[in-house]
Amino acid sequence: MKKILLGMTLAMAVQMPAVAGYKEGIAAYTAKNYVVAMRELKPLAKAGLTDAQYMVGLMYYTGRGVPQDYRQSAAWQQIAAGKGKADAQYILGSMYYTGQGVPQDYALAVSWFRKAAEQGHAEAQYLLGLMYRHHAGGMPRDLVIAYMLWNLAAASGSSNAFDQRTALVKHMNKAQIEEGQALSSAWRVGMALPASSKTGADGE
Repeated sequence: MKKILLGMTLAMAVQMPAVAGYKEGIAAYTAKNYVVAMRELKPLAKAGLTDAQYMVGLMYYTGRGVPQDYRQSAAWQQIAAGKGKADAQYILGSMYYTGQGVPQDYALAVSWFRKAAEQGHAEAQYLLGLMYRHHAGGMPRDLVIAYMLWNLAAASGSSNAFDQRTALVKHMNKAQIEEGQALSSAWRVGMALPASSKTGADGE
């Protein structure tokens, strides 16, 4: 879990709002012209554009176009996350989990992961599943919730979630698998995720 960000996709798909400079900034970022990208995006971030705030925070995190600065990254991601940007919520949760740029706080990490996961963010669902599976970050061990989360993330294309779910079923009984399937089938983007299950609490 300490390497929670290593597998993060940095060139995430981002919305293209009709704002002058944003399209140019994203094009420059994609072309690895990071200094140009920051020059285009930072004024938009300061003006309040959520997607630009997320991208500026991402660039401070990776040190692309600017010196690496976790505190600056966290500050920008906090703003974008507070406005509902799922990618920013995921990154901010990761930073709270590892203590990069912010004081380490597992409760806040879980809170931000959950907000992103409830928007259908596959990586947030995958990481929450790990936390439920391994009783990490203060989370209770619950195989059914882990299964549910990995089911959802796998359906969105997460190969890691698919692999984890495949391994997990070997430790689950029929009732647990059925509950996990039912929970994931009933869930829709925007719904609250269950905090616990009926059959999987306390794990194996």
